[in-house]
Amino acid sequence: MKIAPRLVVWQREHGRHGLPWQHTRDPYRVWLSEIMLQQTQVSAVRDYYQRFLAKFPTVSALAQAPTSEVMVQWAGLGYYARARNLHACAKQVMQDWGGVFPTQAAGLMTLPGIGPSTAAAIAAFCYGERVAILDGNVKRVLARLFAIEGDPTTRPIEVQLWAHAHEQVPSAKACTQDTEFMSAYTQGLMDLGALVCTRGRPQCEACPLKKDCRARLEGRCDELPWPRTRKVLPERTVTMLIPHRLGHIWLEQRPTTGIWGGLWSLPECAQDLEVKLACQQLGLTVKKSETLAHFLHVFTHYRLTVRPELVLVEHTTTTPHTQIPIADKQCLTGQPSASTGQWVALSELAQRGLPAPVRKLLEGLLANGQLV
Repeated sequence: MKIAPRLVVWQREHGRHGLPWQHTRDPYRVWLSEIMLQQTQVSAVRDYYQRFLAKFPTVSALAQAPTSEVMVQWAGLGYYARARNLHACAKQVMQDWGGVFPTQAAGLMTLPGIGPSTAAAIAAFCYGERVAILDGNVKRVLARLFAIEGDPTTRPIEVQLWAHAHEQVPSAKACTQDTEFMSAYTQGLMDLGALVCTRGRPQCEACPLKKDCRARLEGRCDELPWPRTRKVLPERTVTMLIPHRLGHIWLEQRPTTGIWGGLWSLPECAQDLEVKLACQQLGLTVKKSETLAHFLHVFTHYRLTVRPELVLVEHTTTTPHTQIPIADKQCLTGQPSASTGQWVALSELAQRGLPAPVRKLLEGLLANGQLV
């Protein structure tokens, strides 16, 4: 069974054709979209993609940009290691490849942040290379098509899925006769998973592969693919201080590695440390403080409860210390680490790369008139 001919016909008639990163063979634009789309939905990526390109229109512009500017443009997309790898990749393309992306998946995989499926997608879209992809949507399509049981995120099942993906790569003859065939096939796999073979309520009657889909024939579309085995996430709690005075707020830039790496955030302290003492250790004198409503933020590996403390501090010309020197400052970062901080004007918050939950918290306080 070969699915490519049917899938290409379907994609050209029913697939997606209006995404901002389509209709280009520019590897920079395709690469950027593929990195942004990792673990992030298309609807969330559209605006970020456009703004990022407006700021960094070429790989050279991205490579030359300060890390802080890159993080500002990425802030809110999450999984910030992607942004750090993106920046490192641009620099390596300029340094080792003369500003030109490798033209084959094997070469692309040598660059930071580019795995086998991402490399294959770039090579297929930009250069027509006959190579298999296996992102989340494609895993679901193949798991149903071939009735593959087991957690698709585990190594043994991934090996099976990769084998099927390689078997289905279009023939050299088809790609020679139609130079857009490989690109349409690759996009078709992605589109089929996103539009038809969805996680819930798949539209099987609209599927071009329905006659061969074992999950449909066996009535197992709701069962396959198996759900990922989820672990119980550990719970952590941290107090975030919001020191403010005279239209300014104190922010710290996080270390370049780890959670929210390179972004600007609020100083943290252990939940059992008194606010006044924590501020003293920062070199700040408290005029008054207010405990705000707790909120939950879920990371990939743990759930974090944040206890915000709004702290109005005495005006001083002394620069606060850059770290609360307590051994228990591990709730968020996993290990004590130094950071740099400064007073930031409230009017300049939009120009800082802030983690999404921190930005939402501060925007709420500004809207309520609690930060002035």
